[in-house]
Amino acid sequence: MTNKTMQAVQINRYGNADVLSLNTIAVPELDANQVLVKVKAAAVNPVDWKVREGYLEEMMGHELPLILGWDLAGEIAATGADVTAWSVGDAVYSRPDLARNGAYAEYIAIDANEIAAKPASLSWEESAAVPLTSLTAWQALHDAAQLKAGDKVLIHAGSGGVGVFAIQLAKAVGAYVLTTCSAKNIDFVKSLGADEVLDYREQDFSELRDIDVVFDTMGGEILSNSWQVLKKGGVLVSIVETPSEDIAKKHGVSSTFVFVQPNHDQLSDIAALIDDGKLTVHIDSTFALADVKQAHARSETGRARGKIILTLGE
Repeated sequence: MTNKTMQAVQINRYGNADVLSLNTIAVPELDANQVLVKVKAAAVNPVDWKVREGYLEEMMGHELPLILGWDLAGEIAATGADVTAWSVGDAVYSRPDLARNGAYAEYIAIDANEIAAKPASLSWEESAAVPLTSLTAWQALHDAAQLKAGDKVLIHAGSGGVGVFAIQLAKAVGAYVLTTCSAKNIDFVKSLGADEVLDYREQDFSELRDIDVVFDTMGGEILSNSWQVLKKGGVLVSIVETPSEDIAKKHGVSSTFVFVQPNHDQLSDIAALIDDGKLTVHIDSTFALADVKQAHARSETGRARGKIILTLGE
């Protein structure tokens, strides 16, 4: 690398958005199995500010200072000695290892098996909006729930970053999709393919019955009130908290917690669906890297429709 330093947003302690600091630091060194990616755009996800606040400190064991952001698109700037599948200049996207430094930076070092070719039909910003949330929806619906054609699935918060992909992936396998959202987002989630939409302020989803799969993206009371809507043998999948095995057994259903993992093959499949026009990407808002505090504030409202993006230029 000719540039030995880069701009990056780091945290030196846990806390509110004031701990986010734009610093000049060294470009990361590469291990033999890694690629150096020049970040073009990075997405902001709830996990970012949860890490920032220290909620996942015990689970993740991060070392500080830490660069946040595990959702990105960019161009390979260098390859490690053992990397043969990728070349400098390749356009890629990734949800890299959450235990390492993230993508709120001009460059990031990523294991070569955690990247995939970015969707050719998307911009850098659109591509950065895809990996974490689409992989979360994929791993919850396909891997954990084994969703199939004809199943009825209830997806909570259908207009959110994960919900947007979950609705589309569920429809792609032929499921009947029910989802919750606010009144202003009803038309939006219907445009994604939702068959039945409940305004969570006016309608009580817990009165539903005979649902095959519940996809919980909210936790708390939403999860607690979801058990009774499932049919016997149904599945509850949460990405927020570990559901109770005892309660699942009481209702005659199964349950699981999904914490999204990097997956090259799934990202490649998702890119193909996007380029085939079977998945669309929705961006809520974009911010410059220097405006990361405002981006976090937007995410923390819980009202983003689609993804929040940090742009790092061409």
